[in-house]
Amino acid sequence: MKEVYVSSRRREELIDITHEIERFVMEEGTEEGFVVIYVPHTTAGIVINEGFDPDVGKDIIETLRKLIPEHGDYRHSEGNSDAHIKSSLLGESKIIPVKNGKLMLGTWQRVFFFEGDGPRKRRIILGVIRL
Repeated sequence: MKEVYVSSRRREELIDITHEIERFVMEEGTEEGFVVIYVPHTTAGIVINEGFDPDVGKDIIETLRKLIPEHGDYRHSEGNSDAHIKSSLLGESKIIPVKNGKLMLGTWQRVFFFEGDGPRKRRIILGVIRL
């Protein structure tokens, strides 16, 4: 396993971490199997979606803001309830197949870290399951 860190600059942000995951798979020498990506934070998540057009990420964040506004009738007193809900919907982990040492992502797919309560320095845990 390996821990990598990302630093967000905004309260809500999608950060492309695909290269870090590819580097980890290469360093581990994983030819066939799966890579596991896990975020141990309750206001963050992992998203796999289109990475070619940056407007897709902007649309994702904007839609999350509309569906789950920052200021709502929340009981949680820290002021980040929306980030907890967004994290719950997006999920804290993903598993991606690896074949011939490459992530089996679709043509336009990238892996993103979702920051919901930044700016912060965050930890991502990576692991492999070899076949």
